[in-house]
Amino acid sequence: MSNDTVSGSSAPRWLDLVERIGNRLPDPATLFVLGTAAIFVLSAAATWLDWSVVRIVLDVEHGPQGATESLTAYNLLSGDGLWWLLSHAVDNFIRFPPLGVVLVGMLGIGVAERSGLLSTLLRAALGRASDRLVTPAVVFLGVMSSLGLDAGYVVLPPLAAALYSTLGRPPLAGIAAVFAGVSAGFSANLFVTAVDPLLAGFTQAAAQVIDADYQVPATANWWFMIASTVLLTVVGWAVTSWWVEPRLTRAGAYGERVAPALAPGEARGLRWAGVSAAAVVIAIAVLIVPPGGPLHGAGAHFARWVEVIVPLMAVAFFIPGLAYGLGAGVIRSDRDVARMVGETMAALGPYIVLAFCAAQFIESFKYSRLGEMAALGGGALLTRLALPSGLLIALFVAVVMLGNLFVGSASAKYAFFAPVFVPMFMQVGIAPELTQAAYRVGDSVTNVITPFNPYMIIILATVRRVAPASGLGTVVALMLPYTLAFALAWAGLLMVWMALGAPLGPGGVLSYP
Repeated sequence: MSNDTVSGSSAPRWLDLVERIGNRLPDPATLFVLGTAAIFVLSAAATWLDWSVVRIVLDVEHGPQGATESLTAYNLLSGDGLWWLLSHAVDNFIRFPPLGVVLVGMLGIGVAERSGLLSTLLRAALGRASDRLVTPAVVFLGVMSSLGLDAGYVVLPPLAAALYSTLGRPPLAGIAAVFAGVSAGFSANLFVTAVDPLLAGFTQAAAQVIDADYQVPATANWWFMIASTVLLTVVGWAVTSWWVEPRLTRAGAYGERVAPALAPGEARGLRWAGVSAAAVVIAIAVLIVPPGGPLHGAGAHFARWVEVIVPLMAVAFFIPGLAYGLGAGVIRSDRDVARMVGETMAALGPYIVLAFCAAQFIESFKYSRLGEMAALGGGALLTRLALPSGLLIALFVAVVMLGNLFVGSASAKYAFFAPVFVPMFMQVGIAPELTQAAYRVGDSVTNVITPFNPYMIIILATVRRVAPASGLGTVVALMLPYTLAFALAWAGLLMVWMALGAPLGPGGVLSYP
C-alpha cells in the first residue's frame, strides 16, 4: 500500500518535524519561482553593498595564470539582468541536464515498466533473493552506478521502489537506500570513473600555482574510494535497516508482498527478454570494444560510450521490454508500444513543469555568482586559521558540505575551491591528492538533501508516485540520516587513513614536502 505521508506517531520526532515543516512549504515548483525572485533581490543587494571576493585565475587546460581577480555579483534586478532571464529562459529549460536524461531514458524504461517486464523480473528474483541482503545490494548498486555518470538517478529509484514493494517492504525505503548510494556516495567506486580524471585536472592545475611541475594522476584516490565503497555500503545498510525502514513501517508506508509464481505467458516473456537482452549487450560490446568501432575511443570529454550512456540505456530497456511484451502477449501491435510510451511521457508532465522552474532558479543563481562568492568567502576564512592538518581537512570537508547546499555541480564548485585550498594546504604540508579526497567526501554526502541537486526533482517525482502528498520535506527527512551517518563515517575513514599514513591510491600521497 502507499500512504499520502510517511510520518507516524512512533517515528522519531525531529524527522517528523523536518518533514512537516518542509511539506507545509509551497509546491516545489512555486518554491523554485520564489527562489528565483529571491536571487534577483539578493544579487541587487550584493551589488549595492559593493560586495566582492578575490579568486585565483585557473585554467585547467593551460595551467595557472599566476593572477588574481576581483569577483563581484551580477545584478539580476537591473535591466540587463531581466533581459538575461527572458532571453535565456528557453535555453535554460532545454539545457537543464536532467531533462534530456529523463525524457530519453524513460522512452525505454517506460516500455520495460508498462509491459510488465520489471515487475515480473523482480518477482522471479524473489525466490532466490535473501530479504536481508536486498538493502546492501541496493546501496552498493547505487554507489557503483557512477560508472554510468548520472544514469543511476533515472534507472535505479523506481526499480528499488518496485523491489521493496514486491517484498512487502516500504517502497520509500528502497528509494532512500538507492538514492543514498547514487548521490551521497557518488564519488566512491571500485573502479576509476569519469569523475577521477575530471577532478585530477583541476587539482593539478591548482597545485602548479605552487609547484609548476606537479602532476596528479587520475588514480590518486583510487584505493581510498575502494575502501569508501565498502564503508558506505555497510553504513547505508545500517541506516536503512535500523532507522529509515522501521520509521516507514511504523507509519504504514509498506507494500504488499507479491507471490513469486509466474504465469506461463510471463515465464515465456522473461525468456524472450533474456535472449534479447543478451543480444543487446553483445551488440553494444561490438560497438565499443573493437578499434574503429562507432563507440570506441575518446569523445569530446569522456569515452564515447560514456557520453552516449543515456540512449544506450534507453535501448537496453526498450528492446527487452518489447520482447517481453510480445512473449507475454501484452504487446500485440505497434499501437500498444506507442500507447506505453505516450502514457510514460504523460506521467512526466508534473516533472516537466518542475524542471522548467528549477532550471530558471539554478541558472539564475549560477549567473548571479552569489554561490561562487559565498564559497570563496568561506574558503578565505579558513586560510586565516592556523590549525593542525587533521582539523584543517575536517573543516574543509564541512565547508564543502555547506557549499554543496548552494552549488550543485561538483566540477563547477571544485573549479573555484581548488585554486583556493590546494595551494594553501600545500604550504602547510597537505598534498593536493589529500585535498581532492576530502573534497570528494564533502561534495557527496549533502547531495541528497540539497535542492540545488538538479536530480532532486527526479527523486521527488518518484517519491510522489508512492506518497502523492510528499514534498521536499519528505525527501529531506528521508535522507538526512544518511547525510549525517555518511559524513561522520566517511570523514572518519579519511582521518584514520591520514593517521595510518597510507597512500590514497597509485600516485596519491598524503603530504607535500
